[in-house]
Amino acid sequence: MSSTLQTIRFGPHRILTSQIFFTSKLSYGLVNLKPIARGHVLVVPKRLVPRFADLTPDEVSDLFLSTQTIGRVIEKHFLGEALTMAIQDGPAAGQTVPHCHVHIIPRRFRDWANNDDIYAELDHTKVDNEARTPRSEEDMAAEADQLRPLFDQYQDC
Repeated sequence: MSSTLQTIRFGPHRILTSQIFFTSKLSYGLVNLKPIARGHVLVVPKRLVPRFADLTPDEVSDLFLSTQTIGRVIEKHFLGEALTMAIQDGPAAGQTVPHCHVHIIPRRFRDWANNDDIYAELDHTKVDNEARTPRSEEDMAAEADQLRPLFDQYQDC
């Protein structure tokens, strides 16, 4: 491994590129620092834009096509029966990182007692609170390493 760690911007944060498992022309797939379920990943436009409305039409298309591609693979890989996809578009909607992104969460029947309880779990007071321990950089890189080969055929499409 190189002695220089490469990073990209995710809002105000610097993310190690070792945590990225998918890249397209205008988006990337990133493992989650504090996943609420196994396989919870993010899809992020490469250009730093705070809100969905700030995306260009090409970025919207690429973001959603990337979300669809990643969702198919993630659902199968993590033995999901469905997916929850969510965009928290602005602080009032619970967005904690001011960089538009899509959450993809593999789902199974009865994974939450009440199906819609997942949205409470996505609430910033639960995801970003101090009680939730972030995963280590090594754990996140290991997950990305496992996922990356599943997307070889899609990279930079």
